[in-house]
Amino acid sequence: MRLLGGRWRLLLVSYLLDGPKRFSDLRRDMPGISQRMLTLDLRALEEAGFVQRTVYPEVPVRVEYDLTADGDRLRPVVDVMREFGLWLKARDALVAHAESESA
Repeated sequence: MRLLGGRWRLLLVSYLLDGPKRFSDLRRDMPGISQRMLTLDLRALEEAGFVQRTVYPEVPVRVEYDLTADGDRLRPVVDVMREFGLWLKARDALVAHAESESA
């Protein structure tokens, strides 16, 4: 949990499950994250062996982030969290609907 804790890391993994992404793509997908936090979380996931960073020798330099085989093993965790989030959202909508009817 220490490796995936925090606000953004599991979300980063979920975006990378779709395939390699550039830093700017991840920033666009996650408008609420600061550039510094994205950098720190990507580095932490890289150090943990879940993400690999590939630098292409082009001008300008192109850098892509992708999941490693260990990172891909997080797919079931992401799926369970996504399912839980959808259930929670539906439950909250039902509660709000019931409260508005009783008022």
